[in-house]
Amino acid sequence: MAEADAVRSVRSYCRICTCQCGLVIDLIGDTVIKVRGDKDNPASRGYTCPKGRAVADLYAHPDGIDRPFVRHDGALVATSWDECLDDLAARLKRVIDDHGPEAVGVFFGSGLGMDAAGFKMAEAFFAQLGSPAKFSPMTIDGTAKTLVASLVGGFPGLSPRTDYAKATTVLFVGVNPLISHGHNIAMVNPALILKDVARRGQVWMIDPRVNESSPFVTRHLAPKPGADYAILGYLVRELMARGEDQAAQPIAGRDELAAGLAPFTLARAAEIAGLPEQDLLDLYEAVRSGPVSVETGTGVTMTATANVTQWLSWVLMILTGAMNRPGGMWFHPGFNVRFDTMGVPIYDNPWTPGPPTRPELTGLIGDWPCAALPDEIFAGNIKALVNFGGSLVRSFPDANILRKALAELDVLATFEIMENETTALSTHVLPTKSQLERPEIPLWDTLSSRLSAQYAPAVVPPRGERRAAWWIIAGLMERLGMTVPAGTPANDLAEGADEAMLAALIPHARRSFAEIRSKGYVEEELELPARWVDAHIERFGGWRLAPPALLSQLGKILADEASRQLPPGGFAMIPRRMRRHLNAALLFLGDTCDVLINPEDAAPLGIADRQAITVATDRGRIQAVAKLDPGMRRGVVSVPHGFPEANVNELTSKDAVDRISGMVLYSGFPVEIATAP
Repeated sequence: MAEADAVRSVRSYCRICTCQCGLVIDLIGDTVIKVRGDKDNPASRGYTCPKGRAVADLYAHPDGIDRPFVRHDGALVATSWDECLDDLAARLKRVIDDHGPEAVGVFFGSGLGMDAAGFKMAEAFFAQLGSPAKFSPMTIDGTAKTLVASLVGGFPGLSPRTDYAKATTVLFVGVNPLISHGHNIAMVNPALILKDVARRGQVWMIDPRVNESSPFVTRHLAPKPGADYAILGYLVRELMARGEDQAAQPIAGRDELAAGLAPFTLARAAEIAGLPEQDLLDLYEAVRSGPVSVETGTGVTMTATANVTQWLSWVLMILTGAMNRPGGMWFHPGFNVRFDTMGVPIYDNPWTPGPPTRPELTGLIGDWPCAALPDEIFAGNIKALVNFGGSLVRSFPDANILRKALAELDVLATFEIMENETTALSTHVLPTKSQLERPEIPLWDTLSSRLSAQYAPAVVPPRGERRAAWWIIAGLMERLGMTVPAGTPANDLAEGADEAMLAALIPHARRSFAEIRSKGYVEEELELPARWVDAHIERFGGWRLAPPALLSQLGKILADEASRQLPPGGFAMIPRRMRRHLNAALLFLGDTCDVLINPEDAAPLGIADRQAITVATDRGRIQAVAKLDPGMRRGVVSVPHGFPEANVNELTSKDAVDRISGMVLYSGFPVEIATAP
């Protein structure tokens, strides 16, 4: 074989989700010929999912964007970087001069979320901008987790992880690990883990749908959507009533909690959940001896009962002695920023000022609810939006209204690598290096399943005129008169520039950047129980079992329970993730927008398998294909998100927002189902 045709292999890791599975990239020259799992990666041991193996296809996709664009006379026109950044800076400066910095909003999207240097530079840009209008995926995904961590544990960065190596009782509530992988639970090779825990103990799945993970669990319960809180409320009530609770750390508010959960008798909880009483009795027998690990996903966090469900899941873990104990839950101490040595501050008031047009809503740790964006634009409060890697039209609620709002902006600057509906509406499109084109270290280390760090080198040269996100943002900052962080290289294409940016991010990490880069993967032993967690909870005065805001919301939910019941023959919609695409990305892998419906529900409507149907609310209507699924609970349909041709957010409402978390209602709302005309 000629030297030019020789295959070379480069070790890397996937940045699609927080599992960050090890990859080996095989190349001939600069052409990727194969992406495979890295069997030598200690965390993933050769496992990858279809999304991770598609990173080369993402790089080479014909819809990829490889040069900057600026809108002139209504059309996007390819241009140079200097012209693009000059024009963008001039338009932003005009907005700031005329309306103040608060007229510029910023969205921190998932597309830039796994780009460590780019994301940190975006944070530097926002800090100097001086605007309160910050948006992120948190309020369209899972604010309940941050809220509960703050109110119950006194710090929003507390993110419990299951000790799968020793766990004996695990509940999965509204999460499908075989599909979700890294989302919320960072579970590498989920089938293997589920089998292992089930052999050793019990794994229970609580989901309105018998899903892909269900064959690997001990028992599946299919409650009504959004009714998980009643199941957990019953379990906690019984533990306390029988005196079988056994917290491993100090607690506060036990009496108030007991009073708040008094209504959750066996009969009442079973009625709310729509389950036989025996199911709840069996589940109680499984959890009563503890420790119990509970993992929740978007099946919880996107519902109207997200906050109380997440809260009661924490309380169940606390009262079964699972928190910060072997066989239960552990808390990531951080690899880059070390919670165990920095002294975790007490942060039990996560609410911050919210958007002016929505006085009923607050911010959450500085984020405004995404649902408020259209109203802020229509009111003239936001004139420009810098979108760091978000597919807004497919991700935000009320897509039909959002499109109109985005079209009214003076500036919509989108950082992106693939053409989509949001880039089509943008005034500026700024293509960044994709994951194969840049070196990387993990940014969201505390969401990992291990106390580790990795390094991935750049594998191929940047496609076309793509540039590093940090370089693009720094160039914009300079043009706006902002101070670029010291040490920022002038040229991202210079040798070592990207690496220098990464090294500057982790001056206090457990290992140096040089060591992480040279070894490719480093890991440290996890302390469990972790002294820093117990010390923080003791300083906090114990786990707060009964935060007033959550007790109050629970009371309102119980009082309104009857109003949430569907009429006979009605349907509630739940979303779901899919194996071959992530949110709005990777649709080219072939996932289709199938609406899952129980055959017994479909028959009276004349709906056959693979038939075109419509799903409608008072906000809009979409057309998709029915897939008959006997595993669906009666009266429930499942519509996946992220599809442009059947955008589920044409059904959702910007006005259906949780008042204390800012989370929009994306699951459990009523829909009308009919055959397509």
